[in-house]
Amino acid sequence: MIEDIKNILDKEKTRQDTTIELIASENFASQPVMDLCGSIFTNKYAEGYPNKRYYNGCEQMDEIEQLAINQLKNIYKCNYANVQPHCGANANTAIYLAFLKPHDKILGMDLASGGHLTHGASVNISGKFFQSHSYKVNQDGWLDYNEIRDIALNCKPKMIVAGASAYPRVIDWKAFREIADEVGAFLLVDMAHYSGLIAGGVYPSPIQYADFVTSTTHKTLRGPRGGIILWNNNEYTKKINSAIFPGSQGGPLMNIIAAKAQAFAEASTEQFRQYCKNVIENAQEMCKVFCETGIKVQTDGTDSHLMLVNLSDSKYSGREAADLLEKNNITVNKNGIPNDPRSFVETSGIRIGTAAETTRGHDKQWFNNLANNIANILNN
Repeated sequence: MIEDIKNILDKEKTRQDTTIELIASENFASQPVMDLCGSIFTNKYAEGYPNKRYYNGCEQMDEIEQLAINQLKNIYKCNYANVQPHCGANANTAIYLAFLKPHDKILGMDLASGGHLTHGASVNISGKFFQSHSYKVNQDGWLDYNEIRDIALNCKPKMIVAGASAYPRVIDWKAFREIADEVGAFLLVDMAHYSGLIAGGVYPSPIQYADFVTSTTHKTLRGPRGGIILWNNNEYTKKINSAIFPGSQGGPLMNIIAAKAQAFAEASTEQFRQYCKNVIENAQEMCKVFCETGIKVQTDGTDSHLMLVNLSDSKYSGREAADLLEKNNITVNKNGIPNDPRSFVETSGIRIGTAAETTRGHDKQWFNNLANNIANILNN
């Protein structure tokens, strides 16, 4: 390793070791997962799918990819899975390309309400290639399924996207299925933030309701950075697989797929299920402290690993609060809130998650103390 790279790596290790990590989309992968990311699987090109490769010498590639697929299907109790997407955005884009035509209508969660760029934001391919409509949370920060139904009946989308990046509560997948059926739409669920919690049995699964389910493999699933697609209907199989390769990607990252297989094995354990319970308990403990200390939390609590702190009545913007906490060795991310008067650069909120620090073994009392510390910083 050249000295410049080693110096940067050492600085980042020091930063991670000395910082409290509360960014909701981040976690700490196990050493075996990280080892596989840097393994000799990196050296092999394996375009295609197990037993249908365009290169020779792929016997072990077939084995490791099939292992990852089988583990994933077992975790989520689904019939089919693709483990090749390089990220969640690629997984979502592949579904759009497979089942929509340019200018078809999609209905997804508004970015300012907690949705994701790939759910129809104007700056993303999903908002550029398709006619994008959006639903929002209400003034109290909750999804209103009757309002979503009314919007769907009015715009008649070809696909409805459920899932969020900054929504702390349980999402009613069944309600989305009923709305999709009523308007004749496909239902895509992006469970990226909740996938680990779903694997751990502490957050409802969308598998029985969605036509397609996508996710990242880091965040609460605690694997390498990557994506997955799950589905139950075999009629979708050829379209989905073809939309990934050769439709939108080249050769799969076999080192990352191997690391995914390791993460899926870890997510199948009782220890992981207990971890997921702890994640939610710790998040709820932080919310309780914030509410007691005058820090406003959207929906006054959480059912998941994350919470959205509303700073609209604070002297700090989201950017200023995130910078201030970083000076105190606590990392969060600035985040927009519903009807945010500030720009996406400034924002009026911060998003906080407990997945990473729960991985480090911290308990409710530790998170209670941390929340009080954060409240003291933001209230002064």
